[in-house]
Amino acid sequence: MDQTMTQASDKEASVADKLQYMPGFGNDFETETLPGALPQGQNSPQKCNYGLYAEQLSGSPFTAPRGTNERSWLYRIRPSVRHTRRFSNASCPLWKSAPCLDDHSLPLGQLRWGPVPTPDEKLTFLEGVRTMTTAGDALTQTGMAAHVYVFNDDMVDDYLFNADGELLIVPQVGAIRVFTEMGIMDVEPLEIVLIPRGMMFKVLCKGDEKVWRGYICENYGAKFTLPDRGPIGANCLANPRDFKTPVAAFEDKETPCRVHVKWCGKFYVTEIGHSPLDVVAWHGNYAPFKYDLRTFSPVGAILFDHPDPSIFTVLTAPTESAGTANVDFVIFPPRWLVAEHTFRPPWYHRNIMSEFMGLIHGQYDAKEEGFAPGGISLHNMMLPHGPDASGFEKASNAELKPVKLDHTMAFMFETRYPQQVTKYAAELETLQDNYLECWDGLERRFDGTPGIK
Repeated sequence: MDQTMTQASDKEASVADKLQYMPGFGNDFETETLPGALPQGQNSPQKCNYGLYAEQLSGSPFTAPRGTNERSWLYRIRPSVRHTRRFSNASCPLWKSAPCLDDHSLPLGQLRWGPVPTPDEKLTFLEGVRTMTTAGDALTQTGMAAHVYVFNDDMVDDYLFNADGELLIVPQVGAIRVFTEMGIMDVEPLEIVLIPRGMMFKVLCKGDEKVWRGYICENYGAKFTLPDRGPIGANCLANPRDFKTPVAAFEDKETPCRVHVKWCGKFYVTEIGHSPLDVVAWHGNYAPFKYDLRTFSPVGAILFDHPDPSIFTVLTAPTESAGTANVDFVIFPPRWLVAEHTFRPPWYHRNIMSEFMGLIHGQYDAKEEGFAPGGISLHNMMLPHGPDASGFEKASNAELKPVKLDHTMAFMFETRYPQQVTKYAAELETLQDNYLECWDGLERRFDGTPGIK
């Protein structure tokens, strides 16, 4: 396999058409940019080839069971201790961590927002993260935070690593280039990318958009993994081969750079004289990946009734309670609706889980209007929700022939913990004060006589 290498940020464009990926979820990979850079038969030789340093990056305790043990060996130009010099306090005022009980006047309720406004000033990805909700506690590694991002400038000499959790990034407008310690990924809308906890990276703009916008799930708990399929068996849903991990790539840059760190809900910055993305070779199973949501193979009802939305789970971060997720990442992709004698949209329900929903493109089948691409809805634990009045009428009277629900992609960050709304979200100008009115037309239909009305 040809390997990808870049030596400076001004050469990143030259590798645009050469990016390569290794397929598989949770595999033990090995990759090198220079022949012989990766030691064979051992992890830490007395002297590494090319004058490299050997370093292990662990995503789990050393003694975790083999099936959940996460670690990779990196062979780099400098060890990471040279990438984190003396820290200074820093600020990302709109990126919040749980527990976050912001002081605002927005009461409990079902909530919906339009897309985040486009910034007037130049913002990088790091500067453009805005927290909408938090749940759990980052210090005890439980729960999550749901963010939106909106930016229009590259992180050229700025780098980030997040010690509080892994980042699941969902682009909605504009393709991005994610350059990590372990390789480069180009990610477009309808794809997702996951950056493991503690991994250094930067985000660059791709294309000629005026703004790049999307969503982020910051998972404080157990890492995302594939859900068990149960009686579905060995195939469908998100298949492991469709997850793509980048081959090794490095940035050999001797210029002033800044490494930003998120640790226990606070931000710090350190000044260094070189790029920290200097891994020439690596092997292991603790690695970033991307996934194309269009490769998700949905499974659903083929006779009657609407299945539980859990059937659309792409990734899950489990808790110690079986079947109870710290976070589920669920999508609602294009699919055929064929159920007979059935109200086909999602039913009305109340749920122990709290649901943060976003719309990447198209229309969500349970909402006829008001939920725009780039928008957000929040239905917290035990608050009732479901189709709006016009959606109910349409579905109740539709001819029940096979219909393809097409040109749509919505998703949920769903968590066992209640999601607390931040002050930013509570005061965001796109908050829809009239959202509850979408159910006003659901009037009494009961008349005391048998039969369907």
